[in-house]
Amino acid sequence: MTLYEKLSGYAQSDYYGFHMPGHKRNKMIMEEEFPFHIDITEIEGFDDLHHCEGILMEAQQRAAAVYGTEETRFLINGSTVGILSALAGCTRRGDEVLIARNCHKSVYHAAEMFGLKPVYIYPRKEDGDSVLSGQIRAGDVEEMITEHPGIRAVMIVSPSYDGVVSDIRAIAEIAHHHEIPLIVDEAHGAHFGFDDYFPENANRLGADIVIHSVHKTLPALTQTALLHMNGTLADRKRVRHYLHMLQSSSPSYVLMAGIDACVHLLETRAQEIFTQYVDNLGLLRKSLKRMEHLRLCEPKQIRSYDRSKIVIATDGTSLSSRELSRRLLTDYHLQMEMTSGSYVLAMTSVADTKEGFQRLEKALLEIDKQIETCQDSKKIQTQLPPVEQNYLPCEMGDIPEEQKKSVSFEDCAGLVALEYAYLYPPGSPILVPGERISMEAARILCQYRDMGFSIEGTIEENRIGVWING
Repeated sequence: MTLYEKLSGYAQSDYYGFHMPGHKRNKMIMEEEFPFHIDITEIEGFDDLHHCEGILMEAQQRAAAVYGTEETRFLINGSTVGILSALAGCTRRGDEVLIARNCHKSVYHAAEMFGLKPVYIYPRKEDGDSVLSGQIRAGDVEEMITEHPGIRAVMIVSPSYDGVVSDIRAIAEIAHHHEIPLIVDEAHGAHFGFDDYFPENANRLGADIVIHSVHKTLPALTQTALLHMNGTLADRKRVRHYLHMLQSSSPSYVLMAGIDACVHLLETRAQEIFTQYVDNLGLLRKSLKRMEHLRLCEPKQIRSYDRSKIVIATDGTSLSSRELSRRLLTDYHLQMEMTSGSYVLAMTSVADTKEGFQRLEKALLEIDKQIETCQDSKKIQTQLPPVEQNYLPCEMGDIPEEQKKSVSFEDCAGLVALEYAYLYPPGSPILVPGERISMEAARILCQYRDMGFSIEGTIEENRIGVWING
């Protein structure tokens, strides 16, 4: 019995709840159709996520079996709580951590919250598409660990937001050689490993902790994720301790039922749904390669890429990425996941229909015929610029107010940042507190602002807080 089936059975019974939540499972109290009938609290027979012994323990064990991992924990605060708990559990305050510079902002928040010393490793582009982000190279990981023997954990994101996958097996072998755990933010790869069309999931490639957002690429409710743990290098007891601290003490049974139902789908129908999905996705990608002006992006080494991501580049055309996104939305009613400086990103999943793919294909082919090649189109900076790290993020909170000020993006070069600056999505910081702002970073901020993008993380729009005595 899945958790959803048990909740549905309970909803149809004559049990009356003198307990939270306050809607009392009364579907008639509100005009809107919320799932009150299956929304409960930790009552007899339904287990407790923080001390699970029954149906929730069994549900997590099923998820572990499906993903080929030793231990899996449900996350109802999204992948963010998994990343925070993994980093806190694998380190002690003051430890050095090797962090891929294209990681999600939650990784930087973890470093700030837990007083960690980040050592950044930058993705490097392989031979292939110039628009896509680069991989984290195993050789670079080896080099950085050798140069910084105090590193106590390695944290990378794979796949990246635009689908680039790093060599997890090679990186894991290097980390393990130095007796260091590898944490992989595989939030966008919860569908990995269920069909050969996609890469294998990081659990089966040697990662010690893997975080999956099941809601991103699988049919699950928003805010649901999984944290997997393998081997003995990661301190599982401490990770569980931080999960208890950072997750809600009143976890949603609706969200947990959604995770369990998604795992049950993978357990019983994965071959069926992925075969159909891959067939439809393959046809779409094949058709989009016929475009003459717009360009379907993918690296030459296709096994290092997540082909569920449809990345359409506009560089070299008379159309900007924002204009392409606008036309898809207004003319064809197709909402894209992300608009970047030189491309738009459409995320797909097993829940997509053949008709949906055909609509996207038709729209892109029609737009492609209406535009022209433009060799003079403006080059957009897509790579994160290397930035000098002068201070740790956790050290920036004690600066006196009189030494702080807010300056325009044009005037910030050379100063030390006190705020984060990033586009969301993808949420990878252009600047982190404690970094000296380079001319290149300032130029990128101005570039994205002038293109109409909103720079998040700063208090004042189009300005960033800096330390004037830094």
